[in-house]
Amino acid sequence: MQNWTLKDEIREYWSSRAPTFDLSPGHEIFSNDERGAWHALIEKHLGRGEHRKALDLASGTGVISRLLSEMGYDVTGIDFAGPMLERARQKASDLALPIRFLEADAERTMLPEQAFDVIMTRHLVWTLPDPAAAFADWFRVLKPGGRLLIVDVNTSARGARSIALRRVAALLRWIDPPATQPSRDKTTHDAIVGRVHFSEGARPEGIRDLLTEAGFTDVIIDRDHSAIRRAQARHMPLVQRIERASQDRYAIRASKP
Repeated sequence: MQNWTLKDEIREYWSSRAPTFDLSPGHEIFSNDERGAWHALIEKHLGRGEHRKALDLASGTGVISRLLSEMGYDVTGIDFAGPMLERARQKASDLALPIRFLEADAERTMLPEQAFDVIMTRHLVWTLPDPAAAFADWFRVLKPGGRLLIVDVNTSARGARSIALRRVAALLRWIDPPATQPSRDKTTHDAIVGRVHFSEGARPEGIRDLLTEAGFTDVIIDRDHSAIRRAQARHMPLVQRIERASQDRYAIRASKP
């Protein structure tokens, strides 16, 4: 297709994932234990809401937006996949949560300068074609003294333990393939991953360096997600638990001076 870009492919891929996105542990939240653990992580790094303005980038079906709203933030969620936004709006309406959802690109939001007290994103940065441009834009829309919280994952962690666990998971999938799982076009997924900035893995140290170049300060990498992992694991088959244990999952907090 003429003028069809990587960004268009990413939008199309996540739009196709929308109908089954909330079926997966690690996407939707399936227990009060996990919800409480997420609240604790957010409060640790961003504080309570107190009606402060929060931006949820690549909000998907609104899981993070809901968490922020429950904690008292005035939430705006943006995503460029229309089917994701449709589900997010319906879920917020069903729960009577006053969240505003907009269709926008998380790399170039087109939002006003210094409009938000906090920004949060989950599982977005590893998908960005141009994270440097994205971080500059997030810095722009954040108020002075505001904070950014990135929750993400490096699925290509290269430590001996990670490599061993991935081999065990691959063997288990070969011996006893999972009976059912939410549909995913792996060919398209892998083709996209091979062309994004972090195609070799989203190492948190690399993200930290780009955030610093964008002007952020006090950048902290937090790998203490044990409460979230335990709660999610209760709803995952063994092979998925092993795969996730092989990954480097982390939060990164940064501040705008």
